[in-house]
Amino acid sequence: MNWTRYIKDYQSYLKIERGLSKNTIENYVFDIERLCLFLTQNQIEISPLKINEETIQQFIYSVSKEVNARSQARIISGLKSFFNYLIFEDYRNTNPLELIDSPKTGRKLPDTLSVEDIDALIAAIDLSSNEGERNRAMLETLYSCGLRVSELVALKISDLFFEEGFIKITGKGNKERFVPIGESTQKYILIYVNSVRLHLNIKKGHEDTLFLNRRGSQLTRAMIFTIIKDLAFKIGLNKNISPHTLRHSFATHLLENGADLRSIQLMLGHESITTTEIYVHLDRTYLTQVIHTFHPRR
Repeated sequence: MNWTRYIKDYQSYLKIERGLSKNTIENYVFDIERLCLFLTQNQIEISPLKINEETIQQFIYSVSKEVNARSQARIISGLKSFFNYLIFEDYRNTNPLELIDSPKTGRKLPDTLSVEDIDALIAAIDLSSNEGERNRAMLETLYSCGLRVSELVALKISDLFFEEGFIKITGKGNKERFVPIGESTQKYILIYVNSVRLHLNIKKGHEDTLFLNRRGSQLTRAMIFTIIKDLAFKIGLNKNISPHTLRHSFATHLLENGADLRSIQLMLGHESITTTEIYVHLDRTYLTQVIHTFHPRR
């Protein structure tokens, strides 16, 4: 069927021309490989250049029994992108998903934490261990700067511009932005750097990486998830939270305290303001305040 060659070319395209992150590329490829597995299991021998809408519909129907509507929509979107790439490269003339609609999913509002919940999470960190000082600095940075977990683990010492009050973040598509960082968060980072990180046996290639594991290497995203979930369990927080919950909370608390959407968009690194607008829906009182403050008939 010769899918491998086209998938590898597509990976190169996503990395070099679109500048997508490793994790995003892996998600795109996973959906294509899922289609390949379906073809193999059903003994359908067809190349990506010849596959038609009927076969794709069979695959989507099969997948719909296993995943929810949101995941189906993601798979359809990912496959459309792959076949659009094949058209772009003149391998095909049509996209077999052109007439296949994604299921309606609605817009899921992100989970958030209160300021008290976040304070309780951070207070539960055991500061008697070296990892405790690191974890406090990481959670403070996640929440006070609204970072994605991938941005946190990739943060470098050379990205810290404390005198100016900013840190440089490399986000999705290798796009850089500067995010303000408060003095208290700076303090916790400096405590970690000067009292813990200084004494680690740092592995080659990680000399500039800010947050390290005990072996002197870059932390994994999974490790950050584990740290936060363990802290939530420790304080009896009955919510399914993740590092992204702190990012959502950052944006929500800014909005509730009067920050404008454009500023929040810049700090979060959202390409479109419509992505940031989801936070308006978390607190309906914000909309009421806007009317009472700015409308001439208030």
